Amino acid sequence: MGNKAVNHLYLDDYRACPAGFILARNAEECKLMLKELTIGILSLDFDLGYGEPTGLDVVEYMVSEQIWPQEVYLHTSSNHGRMQMYRLLSQHAPMTMELHYGPMPDEVKDRVARQAE
Repeated sequence: MGNKAVNHLYLDDYRACPAGFILARNAEECKLMLKELTIGILSLDFDLGYGEPTGLDVVEYMVSEQIWPQEVYLHTSSNHGRMQMYRLLSQHAPMTMELHYGPMPDEVKDRVARQAE
């Protein structure tokens, strides 16, 4: 027993948070939650507001601290940002972490929402 609860984390400054996820509105909140919680699915935005740290800052933190969720999705609309985050994660993340180049499919959101009920 004694397993920590697995949480799902959604980083976005604007979009609505899917059911069953914890919302981080900025990079600092996201890093704090990654440090403190066991994360199953992490979904990252890149642009988090003008002049604000980006999703890439979160990825750099994950690499430097060796903090790895079970799965990472990149739901950003920034192609450049998605490419940067994906490249860094694919170079450093362990093979046990599932890395997806795009946003979560509806089936994944639906499954998490059902588990949270």
